[in-house]
Amino acid sequence: MASTNSWTLEIASPVAALRLFRAAVMDWHTLAPKLAPDVVASAHPVDGEGGVGSVRQFNFTSVMPFGYMKEKLEFLDVDKCECKSTLVEGGGIGVAIETATSHIKVEPAADGGSVVKVDSTYKLLPGVEVKDEIAKAKESVTAIFKAAEAYLVANPDAYN
Repeated sequence: MASTNSWTLEIASPVAALRLFRAAVMDWHTLAPKLAPDVVASAHPVDGEGGVGSVRQFNFTSVMPFGYMKEKLEFLDVDKCECKSTLVEGGGIGVAIETATSHIKVEPAADGGSVVKVDSTYKLLPGVEVKDEIAKAKESVTAIFKAAEAYLVANPDAYN
């Protein structure tokens, strides 16, 4: 029987928490194809207006091991820069993963920047073993936040 596993990640950023949360989490479907076109071919909302229950789809280029993923927003508190989403289709669901959720919180740091805290929980399908996928997942999440950070530093009026 497959067990539930998890990993955590913290990323420091010089960008204020609310700006980073808005860009890298809430509006990533808009920014990703522009900031990471080598990875994200396109992205769009599938269902909902961006609140709890909304689903959005990311379509990937051939550099990714899967063509797309759909994620559903399960919890959202914009004021606290916190959300939880569940992978509902693509992204290894049904192939290697039974379920996967991510809890993201972007907290203010004393220096005016922020700290991104990610807690990802997943259940593998029976017989599937994790090799370097966790390291790759952490690299991907870090790349998302660092791409949004670079955009926000270069565009100080964006997402204020």
